[in-house]
Amino acid sequence: MKRYITALLLACAVQGNAQERPQASFVPPFDFPLVLSGNFGELRSNHFHGGLDFKTGNVIGKPVLALADGYISRIRVTEGSGYVLDVVYDNGYTTINRHLEGFLPPLSARVEALQYEKESYEVEIIPEPGEYPVKAGQQIAWSGNRGYSYGPHLHLDMFETSTGDYIDPLPFFAHRMKDTTAPRAESIMLFPQTGRGVVEGASTNRIIHPNSVRPIEAWGVLGVGLKAYDYMNGVSNHYGVHSVILSLDGKEIFRSTVDRYSPDENRMINSWTHGAYMKSFLDPGNTLRMLKASNGHRGLVDINEERDYRFSYELSDAFGNTSHYRFTVRGRKQPIPSVQSRAKYSFAWDKTNYLQEPGLTLVVPRGMLYDDVALNYNVRADSGAIAFTYQLHDKDVPLHGSCELSIGLRHRPVEDSTKYYVARVNNKGGKWSVGGTYEHGFLKTRIRELGTYTVAVDTVPPVITPVGKTGWGRSGKVVYRLRDGETGIRSYRGTIDGKYALFALPNLVRKQWICELDPKRVKKGMRHTVEMTVTDDCGNVSVSRDTFFW
Repeated sequence: MKRYITALLLACAVQGNAQERPQASFVPPFDFPLVLSGNFGELRSNHFHGGLDFKTGNVIGKPVLALADGYISRIRVTEGSGYVLDVVYDNGYTTINRHLEGFLPPLSARVEALQYEKESYEVEIIPEPGEYPVKAGQQIAWSGNRGYSYGPHLHLDMFETSTGDYIDPLPFFAHRMKDTTAPRAESIMLFPQTGRGVVEGASTNRIIHPNSVRPIEAWGVLGVGLKAYDYMNGVSNHYGVHSVILSLDGKEIFRSTVDRYSPDENRMINSWTHGAYMKSFLDPGNTLRMLKASNGHRGLVDINEERDYRFSYELSDAFGNTSHYRFTVRGRKQPIPSVQSRAKYSFAWDKTNYLQEPGLTLVVPRGMLYDDVALNYNVRADSGAIAFTYQLHDKDVPLHGSCELSIGLRHRPVEDSTKYYVARVNNKGGKWSVGGTYEHGFLKTRIRELGTYTVAVDTVPPVITPVGKTGWGRSGKVVYRLRDGETGIRSYRGTIDGKYALFALPNLVRKQWICELDPKRVKKGMRHTVEMTVTDDCGNVSVSRDTFFW
């Protein structure tokens, strides 16, 4: 795949890359200068950042424009992304606009009608193709700060319609921005492979500073990783690095280019990264196309000669700004500790794996692991506990998908089986729900990490707290905080004077459920009764009744 290295190539990226993408051009999503708060492929928890985040001057309500000719293909309201609009363009691309404040007529009226019909803030509409055509530069929505958002912005995902791949939208807009700032490395990590390599006599990972002058001694097989960020002119944000090349003695051995990925590849970020570090080697089960090892050893290096191994990193952003870092690993023979594994269970990345113990069954299908893992399995037995606590492994191991786990109940202090749930247990003993259904003495659920699990019971209803109740009438807004300490909120329903009232969760960070009073639905000049009913994931219910004058 060709790389976008210069600003000139960026300006004509699609034409110069016709084998990869259809010829296309887009107008910008806003009629003011484009500034990014986030770029494509930034490292996030369990996923890549799938698009570009455009700043909107710390305000909501900016007109969002169609990028080309096409049609609106999906209209949604979600608690995670706020108002969301999907657009299919005639040039072979599809976009998703997230964190919007609202839609334009007639979409706004249609969405509101459906929300009241379904009695739900979250709704979805799939129009017929061509039902809502758009032209390049036409306003299609208002920018906002809804959903899981820490400030007003527009999140723009772009997909190649034919494949469904996420692709980097920046090449279509980069000629409208200026960036002369190169990425910067913060630190480098060496990964001696267990039982196969050591760094300065130890089998543990070792952090060194970029451009370190002093060679570091090692022997055997090791991998290298990099913690680095990109920066842009005039803003304080930092971004993901578009391209990273690792070379050894002048020859490339590994490359990452963050330009596209499929939805199925998203969780492979857990294999590529180690915390904030991007590994410059591949786990055997990692097939992420953005990564390429060219040394025949998945990017791993065998330090098997007593000499200096000269490594270099080249970091590039999508504008062609480049930085270089060098370090030396000195081959020095030293003992490599053998692996003393007493693991009862060893899972292979390329096989289906089973773990079956009294009161526990786990099935990990083939393709769920990125590498082999020898489980540090342990059981903590408390005679009075609902179930044993099962440590599948002492370190979290992310799985590529969800796998079925069943845990048997030893005691049932509560007769109602819906009150039980499978709980993930952290190192400090804290628990949080991963769901579960009761079947024949077992709680069954699906998990996405090998960690520590048990069964817990939740009989405590959610807490409903009115916010600023004395000011509801003046503000025209009824506001609640809803909280559940164990299994989380499954559903909520509000009424005013016995009729359904649309409560929204505009921003997941602020955690306030708000009903904006509409004189078409709530009569003014009188006292009203609002009732909020909240149900948690184990079916526990709370009801709050309050009155206000409006």
